[in-house]
Amino acid sequence: LALIGTPPASYTATMKRVTFFWLSLFAFAAATSAQEDALTEIRNTAHAYVRSLIPASAGETTITVQQLDNRLRLAPCAHKDLSAALPPGASLRARTTVGVSCAGPVPWRIFVPVNIESKIDVLVLGHAVNRDARLTAADVTVETRRAAGPGNAYLTKPAELAGRTVRRPLAAGTTLSVDMFMPDLIVRRGQEVTLVSALDTIEVRASGRAM
Repeated sequence: LALIGTPPASYTATMKRVTFFWLSLFAFAAATSAQEDALTEIRNTAHAYVRSLIPASAGETTITVQQLDNRLRLAPCAHKDLSAALPPGASLRARTTVGVSCAGPVPWRIFVPVNIESKIDVLVLGHAVNRDARLTAADVTVETRRAAGPGNAYLTKPAELAGRTVRRPLAAGTTLSVDMFMPDLIVRRGQEVTLVSALDTIEVRASGRAM
């Protein structure tokens, strides 16, 4: 018989299991919270980096960093050891991937998807145009729009049309971006040019046409 005041062995075993369950649950919750904090820190690092690349003159910009997979298991990294950069050869676009790296004792790198949207004054094409068209203020209107990508990717003033040729056919209502145009060359095909050859005091000039 069990002594008076002493809980049965089955009760003690049950309490141990209950205590172990709750301790395990608390440990899991703490680990999950730490992991979520780490992923948030990574996303914040990517956000701050993209923000630093967009000039203040680019207008109102919304940067959305996509959620990361909670199943990721990365070594802990101090804030001072985190850095971000675009992949080699990449530029800032509406949908951008930012590499976030840790330079801590256990280095790692992860790529974070980022979306960029701007609310700016932009040039909007008033009618359809063909390739190689040269636009003037009469061809466009200035409108405030939400546009995909950073604001400095778009033309915002009619004066910015000068020295540019349309790269491909464009439809009426198109929001004009820099990559839709080719900058003028110093010498264009078919342009009349003067060729000059000089040697000591002798100079020869001849007219021609650029090929």
